[in-house]
Amino acid sequence: MEQILNTQLFGLVTIILFYNIGLFIQKKARNPICNGLLISIILIIVFLKVTNISYESFKIGADTINFMLGPVTVVLAVPLYRQFHLFKKYIKEILVGILTGVFISFICVVLICKVANADSQILYSILPKSITTPMGISLTNILGGIESITVVCIILTGILGYIMGEAILKIGGIKHSISKGIALGTAAHAVGTSKALELGEIEGAMGSLSIGIAGCLTVILIPILSNFI
Repeated sequence: MEQILNTQLFGLVTIILFYNIGLFIQKKARNPICNGLLISIILIIVFLKVTNISYESFKIGADTINFMLGPVTVVLAVPLYRQFHLFKKYIKEILVGILTGVFISFICVVLICKVANADSQILYSILPKSITTPMGISLTNILGGIESITVVCIILTGILGYIMGEAILKIGGIKHSISKGIALGTAAHAVGTSKALELGEIEGAMGSLSIGIAGCLTVILIPILSNFI
């Protein structure tokens, strides 16, 4: 049994199985709160606790999924390619919107951490919350943050963006497809973009674009801005 647990196949099968269960529940419930990613995380935690399987055994297969996160993100370029004419037409508005989102995210995290009297290591761990996991881990290592906290913050940001994003856009009176996609992609990375894709292809394309640009801007600007905190 120990030999089976300490293989890549065990972790891979566990993740794929519970993620598909999460997606099934999400489709049946048709409620934003029933997010497939959130459900699968809860199920995996419960499964590991009940079976008393160590995280180290599970992580052997999980690392394979983590490695594929970067390459898989490239798939999001497909809707962008189809809507590239819109990017060329609104390039200034799009870039300003993404840059504004990156700055607002930075300011909000700094203010919240200052109010909560959090130390600098916690602050540096939370700053990459709105970019993809591979980029976030790289950035937190540069800043001197804690990887595990960064990953949790990235996951929570994506899930909250998926659950609350559409409602917030409605409250804010944002109706333009490009604006919706930029907001979701910049604020909630790939998970937010999955919600944008549900809203429409234009929203999905702009969300995909935002992931890459916001990620690059964050990795470049945050280390510089953090010197002034």
